[in-house]
Amino acid sequence: MSATKDRIKGNWKQIKGKLKTEYAQLTNDDLLYEEGKEDQLIGRLQERLGKTKDEIKAIIDGL
Repeated sequence: MSATKDRIKGNWKQIKGKLKTEYAQLTNDDLLYEEGKEDQLIGRLQERLGKTKDEIKAIIDGL
């Protein structure tokens, strides 16, 4: 498992709050996390924010 996926799994509530503050256009559905489906979450964030997978990972890792 990648460091980003580990971070999502371990700290999702904090990450979710920071993402909602930083990117107000994200909905609760966009930020729905299910264990084992981190790639789907990253894909939704890519689509909503218009960023690459690496950019999304960098955002999450930087929070």
